[in-house]
Amino acid sequence: MGKMDRLTEQSALRVSIAATVVVALFGILFGLLSGAFSIAFDGFYSLADATMTVLSLIVSELIVRSARTNALSGKLRDRFTMGFWHLEPIVLGLNGLLLMVVAIYALINAVITLLDGGNVLKFDLAILYAVVTLAVCLAMAWFGHRVNLRLKSEFLKLDVRAWIMSGCITGALLVAFILGWAVQGTRLEWLSPYVDPAVLALVCLVIIPLPLGTVRQALSDVLLITPPDLKVHVDSVAEEMVAKYGFKGYRAYAARVGRGTQVELYFILRTGLPPEPLEHWDRLRDEIGDAIGGEGPDRWLTIAFTTDPGWAE
Repeated sequence: MGKMDRLTEQSALRVSIAATVVVALFGILFGLLSGAFSIAFDGFYSLADATMTVLSLIVSELIVRSARTNALSGKLRDRFTMGFWHLEPIVLGLNGLLLMVVAIYALINAVITLLDGGNVLKFDLAILYAVVTLAVCLAMAWFGHRVNLRLKSEFLKLDVRAWIMSGCITGALLVAFILGWAVQGTRLEWLSPYVDPAVLALVCLVIIPLPLGTVRQALSDVLLITPPDLKVHVDSVAEEMVAKYGFKGYRAYAARVGRGTQVELYFILRTGLPPEPLEHWDRLRDEIGDAIGGEGPDRWLTIAFTTDPGWAE
């Protein structure tokens, strides 16, 4: 088993945070030295991403610790009795919104710079930055994807997507800088001041819509919108149990919140049935739980039996 096969979600995020901070500071420094607003934007974009990755790491550790007995402090355990699953979609949504806001702000500045006649930059420094940063982005995207093949983490999935987005930005910058450098000393040299703001505007237009899927999914989780596949599965299990044991009916409530799956099932029994020992109902719960599947720290399953439909509403 290789080292990457032993990495946890938290340790993979720590590696990503360290690499992101290095890339961000590298970008801001070279942006100032070369005079390229697009490079400075790339650096600030990476810094914003690093900030949100730190939040993701904190939430991830809280979720993992809450699944262990006595792993949380008394105050946290008493105040967050329902766990921390709800924080995951909140952080993912904020991450996506922040990256979109940063890109929109950069687009506005790029348009203003274009209208003002562009800006002159040092293409040799800009090309050096783009080559080094592109290599780091590709390496980190491959690293995160490789680790997440085993972990299946939404946080790592978003982190890999962010590295790919950063790599695309840097790749576009590299092509533009090479073209700007190539026209130096030619009759097209007048175009070189427009290279930096033009490519920045183009990159922003491409990346602004990219986090929309993440924001939409995060909003669905926060609003407890039941995924269609989860509803179909829970209903099929409940209907099977109703038919098998002759129950009068059932009520099912299900939602997916981040990595957590929450299911509440209320089976309505006919009145006048002979009493059964508690062990009988526990065996039924085990059977229903096995049919629902997904047993583990990320499943919240409640199964109740009643003769009064009011308790199931």
